[in-house]
Amino acid sequence: MAVGEVWGIGRRLQAHLLDMGIKTAWDLAKADPRLLRKRFSVVVEKTARELLGVACLEMEPQAPAKREICCSRSFGHRVHALDELREAVATYATRAGEKLRQQQSLCSLLHVGIRTGLFNTNEERVSLSVTCHLPYPTDDTRLLVQSAIAGLDQIYKAGPAYAKASVMLMDLCQRHEYTPDLFAPTQPAGTDQLMQTMDQINQRWGKGTIRPGRVPTKSEWQMQRQLLSPAFTTRFDQLWTVRAGN
Repeated sequence: MAVGEVWGIGRRLQAHLLDMGIKTAWDLAKADPRLLRKRFSVVVEKTARELLGVACLEMEPQAPAKREICCSRSFGHRVHALDELREAVATYATRAGEKLRQQQSLCSLLHVGIRTGLFNTNEERVSLSVTCHLPYPTDDTRLLVQSAIAGLDQIYKAGPAYAKASVMLMDLCQRHEYTPDLFAPTQPAGTDQLMQTMDQINQRWGKGTIRPGRVPTKSEWQMQRQLLSPAFTTRFDQLWTVRAGN
């Protein structure tokens, strides 16, 4: 097999290896790994060692939990009204809350941001953001939406044409890592069951079947998706239909 077909060996790197007389994967495996590391990088050295059967990269059975979760989208059109921004922020906070629960984490800080376009010189450039402290570590969508809207109301400035909003969950901790404080408020016991039921219904009957009242089913500010690539491998309604002729 040509050395350029080895995973991680690009065209530029292949040219340098050919100058060294390394034309095939077997040549790369026989090369001095210390020389490869000195001339190129530790990645090339590990690749050569892996070709000889020496395990250098450990497989992770599960990806580590994210330390931050961000949900951010550009609008389909410029947004001026505060009500539309509230809908967008509530939608992003709801989506971020779903991701938070998927990795069994709790959130203590929520960051909300809005900004105008970056490339239109005729528009006023404004970027506003605020970090909100939650009353206790939580994965409750209702509290996340409430805090996100409160943060938006705090930073909103009338006039500019906003092009994007974002909601970021920060200061995350895993459920098994969090120890409640005896003298501080904690998430109510019924919240866990409520959020679990909501996620189960949405997984069974489709995303958005149950959602906060602030989240619209469809709105004009949502990102335009006319040119979205088809999802042939994940959606039954987009599978190709092939009809054989007689």
